[in-house]
Amino acid sequence: MSTLGDISVIFDLDGTLVDSEPNYYEAGRQVLAEHGVPDFTWEQHEGYVGISTRETVADWKQRYGLAASVEELVAAKNRRYLELARASTRVYPEMRKFVELLATERVPMAVASGSSPRAIEAILAATGLDAYLRTVVSADEVARGKPAPDVFLEAARRLGARPADCVVLEDAAPGAAAAHAAGMRCIAIPYVAAQAAAPEFATAGLLLRGGQREFTARAAYDWLARSAPSS
Repeated sequence: MSTLGDISVIFDLDGTLVDSEPNYYEAGRQVLAEHGVPDFTWEQHEGYVGISTRETVADWKQRYGLAASVEELVAAKNRRYLELARASTRVYPEMRKFVELLATERVPMAVASGSSPRAIEAILAATGLDAYLRTVVSADEVARGKPAPDVFLEAARRLGARPADCVVLEDAAPGAAAAHAAGMRCIAIPYVAAQAAAPEFATAGLLLRGGQREFTARAAYDWLARSAPSS
């Protein structure tokens, strides 16, 4: 058995495993520009980090009075995003090392993301992470997206793990809240530095306020080993 005992690890995808937010921003900017909103900024985009695509475009529709349906907007944004993602998506180097380290220890792993199933599949395939991360849950497959715990609870179910034995890695406040609501411990790596003081992150077992600049595979592994329940 792994030195981590019964621990299972569940990764958020966007902003946690991969730096996909620039692609999501550009896809959203293009879609909004086509629907008469030409000045969508990166700062505005940051407010949607950690929220599912469907919930994001539903908010756009209401906020900007868009005529297109939510379904049409989701399809357009996903189409643009997939084009950008397949061309260029960067895995955080220390996150890749962490996934590989956990794989050598045979630690059960899953991805639980607000992205669509097709987007998750495309990212994992393009980056080679699909060799290690075969259990995948999209918010599209559950009743509620983050900050509800549904995606994480479904990931635990598919792994055959108790929620109390799961550790979530998250970059966004809604994801940290979802992990807490699921009864799981959380390693929080805030994507938006200004949000590190958000109360949702205060529930994390390990909070790296400097985000990915602070994260190392070895330190994360050692934290898991120290905090593993006694068998």
